[in-house]
Amino acid sequence: MPKSTQKHLRFHPSNSKTVRADFNGGELSSDFGALLLRETMLHSGLIDRLTDAIHDNRHQSYIDHSLQDLLVQRILQMACGYEDANDSNRLRKDPMFKLATGRNPLGNDNHLASAPTFTRLGQSMTRTDIYRLTKAFADHFISSYKLPPAAIVIDLDHTPAITHGAQQMNLFNAKYQDYCYLPLMIFEGLSGQLITAILRPGKTPTGKENAAILKRVIKLIRKRWPKTHLLVRGDSHFAQPELMQVVQDDPHSDYVLGKGAGHKTALRPKAREQLDEARRALIVKTNLARANNLPEPDRLRLYGETEYQAKSWRGLDTRIIYRAEVNQKGDNPRFIVTSIKEASPEVIYEELYCPRGQDENFIKHLKSDLSGDRLSDQGFLANHLRMFYACTAYVLHHELRTKALKGTELDKAQPSTVIKKLCKVAVKVVEYKDRIKLHLPRSCPFKNLLRHVTEVFYRMPQPRPG
Repeated sequence: MPKSTQKHLRFHPSNSKTVRADFNGGELSSDFGALLLRETMLHSGLIDRLTDAIHDNRHQSYIDHSLQDLLVQRILQMACGYEDANDSNRLRKDPMFKLATGRNPLGNDNHLASAPTFTRLGQSMTRTDIYRLTKAFADHFISSYKLPPAAIVIDLDHTPAITHGAQQMNLFNAKYQDYCYLPLMIFEGLSGQLITAILRPGKTPTGKENAAILKRVIKLIRKRWPKTHLLVRGDSHFAQPELMQVVQDDPHSDYVLGKGAGHKTALRPKAREQLDEARRALIVKTNLARANNLPEPDRLRLYGETEYQAKSWRGLDTRIIYRAEVNQKGDNPRFIVTSIKEASPEVIYEELYCPRGQDENFIKHLKSDLSGDRLSDQGFLANHLRMFYACTAYVLHHELRTKALKGTELDKAQPSTVIKKLCKVAVKVVEYKDRIKLHLPRSCPFKNLLRHVTEVFYRMPQPRPG
């Protein structure tokens, strides 16, 4: 066939008029939100901490992109929904991303970095760099408070990052029946802030591993907040004597940790009396509901506590709380171990332990919305850096919601919703000698929200150039 010279995109007629499209609209971008996230980044200070944590061993005379520019570019792209380094090849000429990284938006001599540059950056990571980056996230979390809080909740949770190939240190995990990494995510349970994250091999961690990580986190917190009460919370993976001992050694800390459904020969029999009572009560309530044509109860819960001390818990001052639940499918007991002495079993279980489930939403935001589990590099340290890109994007979205979107319809929106409504907005970029003008669509459905967000940032103290 002859070589096509078609310059227009052709469509079927509409309202008796022909429809054609071309690519002569000027310098356009579909990512106006990159500038909003840049404002968040400038007022955050996290990027400066991350840049200082990495030792840049490149010869500065031969580089086109500073380390800070590389971090800003890659993190902004992930925060706008671009999950892979290969996206940089298509976005390095995008005027909004160039503007958001501090460059002039137009021109052909100032393009952003391409994917191979980010590959080399990942391959240059050392264990010291990763350790300092992990610490930088914790330092940023602590610095986000103007005054020491009275109490915080340290939520611990492992989540699988399924691997597909010969990634270094990916292992088969029997629980997830796949090869994976098993990163440890640490959030503040009351606010949803990320404290820090650690990429781990796919094997289940030992008590010593978890205890060593938690000990470092508590040590960092205690330098700034010596009297803040810490509640360490986690599922049954963390009910390990080494970790509980670390918490018990701190005079202003407590733990609430899951024990699952309870061991059949150790814990479960201790809740038998309450289970029998709950079963009888459920039958009575069900019969009453049927007699009065009312909805039948689907479950009944009772709470209690019992004495139990595992051999490995010597020296630990523990308390076993249980929930004796009976539902239409049968018995469903749950046990937790805690160091809290004053509160009732029901309060400890329902008000202190159960909100731990919100941690799953934080992880979903990080993984599903911001591609935190897209760890396809061959090297383990390079994948650790990839996970940190997503973690930083999570922090930016959290700060955007709490600082600029508070009280709006997106106050509690997940990152994917913010990306769709605020980031994916078309914009035409016009650059003059002394100014840059951005033209947004006249029919933009969120123009009032955008006015609100930009005014909030503009009224904040002027950040230093970045």
